[in-house]
Amino acid sequence: MKYRGKTALITGSGTGIGKAIATAFVREGASVIILGRRREPLEETAGMLREIATGNGSGAAVTVFSGVDVSDEKGVVDMFDSIREAGITIHYIINNAGVSGPVTCFPNASMSDFAGTVAIHLTGTFWISACGLSCMERGGKIITISTFFTEERPLEQRPYRFRGPYTASQGAKNRLAEAMSWELVEDGVISIATNPGPVHSDRIYKTVYPKAAAEFMRVGGFEALDPVQVESACADILPLLGEDDSTVQAGLDSAAAKIPDVDDTRGVLERLLQKIQSIAEKVQRNTSHMIADRQFLSQDQVATTVLNLCDDSISDIVNGKVIPGDRVFYPVRPHMAAAAPPSEADYSSGCVVIVLGSDAEADARSAAALASHITSLGGRVVLLAPNTTEPAASDLIKDLHVHRTDVGDAEQVCRWLRTASEKMGPVLAVVHMTGDVPDGSPLIKTGRQEWDAMVARFINTPAVVAQESLEYFVPGGGSDPRKFAGAKGRVMIVGPGLPRGRKVSGAQRARAEVFRGALRPFATTINQELADVLKSDARVFAVLPGSVSGGDPDPTGVADVLDYLMSASAPRSGEVIFCPDESR
Repeated sequence: MKYRGKTALITGSGTGIGKAIATAFVREGASVIILGRRREPLEETAGMLREIATGNGSGAAVTVFSGVDVSDEKGVVDMFDSIREAGITIHYIINNAGVSGPVTCFPNASMSDFAGTVAIHLTGTFWISACGLSCMERGGKIITISTFFTEERPLEQRPYRFRGPYTASQGAKNRLAEAMSWELVEDGVISIATNPGPVHSDRIYKTVYPKAAAEFMRVGGFEALDPVQVESACADILPLLGEDDSTVQAGLDSAAAKIPDVDDTRGVLERLLQKIQSIAEKVQRNTSHMIADRQFLSQDQVATTVLNLCDDSISDIVNGKVIPGDRVFYPVRPHMAAAAPPSEADYSSGCVVIVLGSDAEADARSAAALASHITSLGGRVVLLAPNTTEPAASDLIKDLHVHRTDVGDAEQVCRWLRTASEKMGPVLAVVHMTGDVPDGSPLIKTGRQEWDAMVARFINTPAVVAQESLEYFVPGGGSDPRKFAGAKGRVMIVGPGLPRGRKVSGAQRARAEVFRGALRPFATTINQELADVLKSDARVFAVLPGSVSGGDPDPTGVADVLDYLMSASAPRSGEVIFCPDESR
């Protein structure tokens, strides 16, 4: 009964890890608030929790909010309004809600699904935490569950192939947990993240592993099926895994009827399903072999971790930390580098498209400097700029070939890439400059409109630009990944930079790192897919200006990286993230 008299709010708590955490809290005497999008599992879980509370005599209450999407602005506000009106004080917020997101190579990922994944994992964590503060007192704890695939080691990133949206949002979520710890000190609220690593769950066995296996099959086609047919067939046959034989046979018959003009379609699909199951099981085995005892954690073990982190003495020690509970020895290449080596680049055979993600004067100055460098080496530059730009910024870019557009609109980006190619020659590279994270109030006190604008600018828009650029370099490569083999192209995402000044606070750095933390695993994951899976020379790189010492970034650093990426000595699968202003 350690938590008797306390109240914990757990997102995504109708099933899985969230349900296990809610159960552990009630067993320790705590009241719980459980929420999620589906009513039926929540009501079933609530009944089970009430039986536990009755059995242990704790008097714990179980409050249910069904139909709540953690990313929905009004739904979350209304929920916390109801909690305040009921006079409930929340002692622990557990950010657990999550989705798998698209499990496919990034060029084939739906951008609406990409944004939706970021909305659940990152914005949901932010919005639940920000709104939940109104129901918390000093001593409150915010525990965020994230993934080990985006947690950083020195000079390393852990890519997670086919999971670009997931890694981007989870990487930012880790850094958000750290930023909140800085920003909530005066409120007496602690923020901690934990990365449980592989956990026994239906999601990983029935969704993630099978979909990843299916994507391996789609990349090259399977027997007589082309990638489009494989993808269509997998939508019908993946749900058959784990079902009884009669259900499997009927499902295969139904799926085969949808694919005409293929000999022995039924047999092909049966072999495809068997192959997918075999690959999924191999992925599971390979992962377990990177763990000392070869065991994934149970959901109850994750719940134990969360409750321990809520302990006052332990949380005081690890406030602001991301606790690596994964236990996985995951060997990776070093993906990070400082300044690029001097390189000779020739831009005379085409043009470079620079996408300016901000209307700020400093960002326009950076774009103008890069454009000047490219033209000095014989290249031509097309600048895509926001529809509204500050007068001072407009003056800096007035001599460039500028098009005003919505840089986050995929159709417009695609159209301007084609236009640039027709008017200025082949597009050799696309450089997306996000600009810096604006100064302002603490992130946790940021309004929802401002938050959404930052997520769009620093995560979703770079993803849109990167995907449309890859489509330009490899037309039709999303639906037919075989076209990527040997194809060339360079995409470089620049920014945001670290804050500048002689006395930069930890809170300022943490604010910028939330969005830098999205781009690092995103770029690493996409490049692993391009290099190792698609056997392509097309690449998406990240360049992160600024230094931990707070010095002004050197504009030549970005140009040097671009020269390097365009040169014959460009990295094929090693360096992916460049920090040109850092010395180590």
